[in-house]
Amino acid sequence: MNVITSKMDKKMLAASLLSIGLASIPTQGILASETLMNGVQVQQQNTIKVSGVVSDSEGPIIGASVVEKGAKSNGTVTDLDGKFVLSVKPGATLVISYMGYKKVEVKAVAGKEMNVTMQQDSEALDEVVVVGFGTQKKVNLTGAVDVIDSKQMAERPVSNAVQALQGAAPGLQITQSSGSIDSRPSINVRGGTTIGQGSSGDPLILIDGMEGDLNSINPQDIESVSVLKDAAASSIYGSRAPFGVILVTTKKGKEGKPTINYNNSFRFGTPNIKNHLMNSVDFASWMNDAITNAGKGAYFDTKEDGTGRFDQIVAFHNAEYVSPGVRKTADGNLIYEVRGYNNDTDKTWWGGYSNGIADTDWYDILYKNTSFSQQHNLSASGGSEKFRYYVSGSYFDQNGLLKVADDNLQRYTGTAKIESQLTKWLKLNYTMRFTREETQKPQKGGWYQAVALRGWPVLPAYDWNGNHFYSDTSCLWAWADGGENHNQSDKIYHQLGLEIEPIKNWKTSVDFNYRIQNSNGHNWSLPLLAYGKEGAPYYKDANTSVQETNYRENYLNFSARTEYDLTLAKAHHFHVMGGMQIENLKQSAFGASRVGMMDLTKPEINLTNGLKDGVATTPDVYGYRNEWAVVGFFGRLNYDYKSRYLFEANLRSDGSSRYRKGNRWKTFPSFSLGWNIAEEKFMESSHSWLDMLKLRFSYGSLGNQNVTNWYQTYLTISPSAQGGPWLQNGSKVATVGSPGIVSEGLTWERVETYNIGVDWAMLHNRLTGSFNWYTRSTHDMVGNGKTLPAILGTGVPKTNNTDLQARGWELTLGWQDRLANGLSYGAKFSLYDSRTKITKYKDNPTNSIGNYIEGRYTGEIWGFETIGIAKTDKEMQDHLASLPNGGQDAIGSAWTAGDIMYKDINGDGKVSWGNSTLDDPGDRKVIGNTTPRYQFGFDMNASWKGFDLRMFFQGVMKRDCWQGSVFLFGWNGDQWNCAGLEAVKDYFRDENTWSVKQGTMDVNLDSYLPRPTNGSKNIQCQTRYLQNAAYIRLKNLTLGYTIPATITNRWGINNLRVYFSGENLWTGTSLNKQFDPETISYDQGAGYPLSRTYSFGLSVTF
Repeated sequence: MNVITSKMDKKMLAASLLSIGLASIPTQGILASETLMNGVQVQQQNTIKVSGVVSDSEGPIIGASVVEKGAKSNGTVTDLDGKFVLSVKPGATLVISYMGYKKVEVKAVAGKEMNVTMQQDSEALDEVVVVGFGTQKKVNLTGAVDVIDSKQMAERPVSNAVQALQGAAPGLQITQSSGSIDSRPSINVRGGTTIGQGSSGDPLILIDGMEGDLNSINPQDIESVSVLKDAAASSIYGSRAPFGVILVTTKKGKEGKPTINYNNSFRFGTPNIKNHLMNSVDFASWMNDAITNAGKGAYFDTKEDGTGRFDQIVAFHNAEYVSPGVRKTADGNLIYEVRGYNNDTDKTWWGGYSNGIADTDWYDILYKNTSFSQQHNLSASGGSEKFRYYVSGSYFDQNGLLKVADDNLQRYTGTAKIESQLTKWLKLNYTMRFTREETQKPQKGGWYQAVALRGWPVLPAYDWNGNHFYSDTSCLWAWADGGENHNQSDKIYHQLGLEIEPIKNWKTSVDFNYRIQNSNGHNWSLPLLAYGKEGAPYYKDANTSVQETNYRENYLNFSARTEYDLTLAKAHHFHVMGGMQIENLKQSAFGASRVGMMDLTKPEINLTNGLKDGVATTPDVYGYRNEWAVVGFFGRLNYDYKSRYLFEANLRSDGSSRYRKGNRWKTFPSFSLGWNIAEEKFMESSHSWLDMLKLRFSYGSLGNQNVTNWYQTYLTISPSAQGGPWLQNGSKVATVGSPGIVSEGLTWERVETYNIGVDWAMLHNRLTGSFNWYTRSTHDMVGNGKTLPAILGTGVPKTNNTDLQARGWELTLGWQDRLANGLSYGAKFSLYDSRTKITKYKDNPTNSIGNYIEGRYTGEIWGFETIGIAKTDKEMQDHLASLPNGGQDAIGSAWTAGDIMYKDINGDGKVSWGNSTLDDPGDRKVIGNTTPRYQFGFDMNASWKGFDLRMFFQGVMKRDCWQGSVFLFGWNGDQWNCAGLEAVKDYFRDENTWSVKQGTMDVNLDSYLPRPTNGSKNIQCQTRYLQNAAYIRLKNLTLGYTIPATITNRWGINNLRVYFSGENLWTGTSLNKQFDPETISYDQGAGYPLSRTYSFGLSVTF
């Protein structure tokens, strides 16, 4: 491309953007702007008219902004020839800016044409990225690193910083399995990690270089987040980081006058999905249908005189509400949720399961419709050339969605950070960070699925007098009355660092990091009291207890490293670093629980008597101490030639206490290469539009010493104070479990990663992007050894015998621009995919399809292919006749209308499971895969004249889920664990169905669900009910407005912004309506719901 063509293309592009931008402004807005500017010009006296041309090395710049400094309302943009005309005050300064160029300030000169030349801004390419033990220019990176800045997390109404990272970077998978106040999202980098027994595949999280808790840090303190994804980028951290590193850099003081910022957020949350139970009549009809379909009599009976339980359920449902537990029929008679009481002393009530006729939606009792939360942040920063500081504090108060009892989280954080240049060659850094989290929740709650499983709509919530009614001790009122669970966790971080630079470019850093965590739990169980007809209390559960727990953790991290920069002939740049690191973690825990509270208003363990039903009971006591340590030595060499040819090599050697002598030390190498093609001479003609085009390749090997069992390579014994099943002198005796066998060869898991990538920047860094393809193999995972004869007398020792491989790709595209009308806008799209295959697995010799299989992908769903639901008995019998060798007898019996017709896939004349092996799966096949595929994030932002808007979408394009629980089907043959949700009412009914004959339900031959009946024949894993868990969610929408400085400066305020933000505002999915795509795989898809949150607040800077 020649220069003339480049200039013409550039001019045409800018003109198009200019026309689009001007077209986007309503006519009224243009007229109003002109009137305002004319008004300014009329009011201003002694103005001068200035004119000029704005250009770069290639010619005029179209659409550049020209503004009078200090008067943002007085400005213009350059025309198609780069010219501008503007009236300003004498002596004024003009500020000229344009996307992709450095801002220029010039003195206004009247009477002659000003020529302003702008230089391209390479800031985006020169951006410094935080990497392991240092920083690098983004243009020189050869590893797979993504950077998330604080703007993407600012003012998000989330409970913790991890939630704000969801979808923000390709390959970073954040999974929120529950919305409860103590739930913490899980973090994964690049898919499948390890299936080794006791192994962890979590990434290493470092906050300012020290391992920390990303869930408890104040999101407002975060400056940026770097995600190191391949082994070349993370290998410098050794065996702690085989599956990626998340580097969090917090804000620090800047040179200049003190700056104080206060911001807040007031939030209102509603359940993202709040299920509802059927009304009592529909529920009783449904349960009777299920039981009679199995050939049994109806559970809820009817009688001609209307005294049957089903008759009274209908009567109560149709009656008018009077008070809790009481309604009035049309003829004026009172009718109660519980039908009667016993003639005992206390006149106790009849049982709810056997006699309840209520109409209760227990979900309305469990969950609120709205909860309130708030957050307040205060920070101050400033300093001089030799001393800088940053201090902050925050308070976060989150109220949960529980209505039946209190559940809340309170978080307090405090940070103090100083940097002091003690001498020309010595710098001191110190950071102290404190976080406290306090949670409260019901002691006897937490099993959220039980709301539907045991909470029938017909169960009374209140007795005749409006008191809580207990159908059993697991009902929701036990959550309200049964005690409380309180936890407090304190984390204190101390980070002291010295930077020594006695000779220019030779720097030595010494860091001492120490973390103390103290967690205390205090919970108590109160008796459950019911009240008889006359109000006399009686126990449903008389047991009481108090429990105290304590957990303490001390973590030490010491590192020392020295590094040197050398540039030769202004072209060859070398950077070498070497160092060592020591980590040590000690943990201790103890707890005690004692029964028999003497004063129910004072739940203290020393105020218990140890009596249970009048019998002395030994307190429960537990405790442990654990410790591990790692010593590592590392080195790194970087080389680049004119930022064109790039090379990096890392070497790390670790010794871990988790392995025995002989296997304790391992050395892990990595290297990476880069080629910035845009810097080649043959690419000079493309410099007008191509800023960077870089190819990357990396390889690295790391060990994984992150195991949940710190002593799996050691022989351990398990003592128990009362482990013996026999009595001696009236007490159980102490026992000691004999140790099993440990393989002498048990050693590290080994992780190898290959990564190929390309990065690009075009059109003065407006258009940026990157693509990565990778393969990560985990070798020598721990699994069960080969089966040995039973005469061995103990379990088979575990060995390193399992391998897997994860492959995937990642794509990021970004656009950032500013139109001639002042509108700045941008978009970032990320898309990634990953699949994991088992390459070696010895613990499944028969290739059972219910286990991992060598050579197969993880997450496979094996199921039957569904033909459909038989609408008539004849249709079912014809189907069975087409299967002459056994029909569907292997699955179930008594097939009729409303049952599932399965396909004979293998053509053997019957439908069966076969041997459930890969060679003989019967009539099952792979019908889907649970692995999330094509995960994406789409972030859009815009700002104009003080207004700012951000929209962030996140989702998964492909994911299969076999939900299969009673929350999908409603009925599994067990009436005591059924789920009578509104969502399961669409089941098969014909003219012979009990409820149809009773007149309470209509015929439903085109139903979604089969007829409910005992057994599992209709609810086998199958294609008809395989859920498509793909989704797109408007994760965040933020709209803000910054009040003009001309107004706020009068108040002594530098910046004042007000905003509205919403989280989880909209979801597009084809899932059944009772499920949330993010939580469907957890708690049977019926756990604590995520919140849809609306918030507003302000940010003020002085």
